[in-house]
Amino acid sequence: MKKDIDFSPVTGVKLAIAKEETASGTEWAVYIINLNLIELKNVMITSKGYGEINGEVKKTSTLRHMLEELGEQSVAKVEPIDPAVFVLNNEFWVSYYIMDQIFDKKFIFTSGSFDPGFIKMIPEIGLEGVLHA
Repeated sequence: MKKDIDFSPVTGVKLAIAKEETASGTEWAVYIINLNLIELKNVMITSKGYGEINGEVKKTSTLRHMLEELGEQSVAKVEPIDPAVFVLNNEFWVSYYIMDQIFDKKFIFTSGSFDPGFIKMIPEIGLEGVLHA
């Protein structure tokens, strides 16, 4: 049962939503950053958006991604993201193993997270965006 599982606190893992200038224009994507000195195994990331737009309740599809491993002190692009969903709360649930221990954390980028004042350079990926620790 879930109550019998020891979920240790997540440290050294961050999520970022960052923009990259390409030949076709500005593209936004979600990145997972592992700052730990050990690799992460079986990284499962689910994402969804929810909230209100003009008084109407909106929800996006739930997306699921699996990374068999994420090396120590490394970064992986998880998914592209459309800036149209920035007016919603964007939730990312991250679960992974280090050795035989499971770790689990929810990251929520709220609807105001992408105001221009919050967009900064993210040194770990060398792009501008919003970092969530």
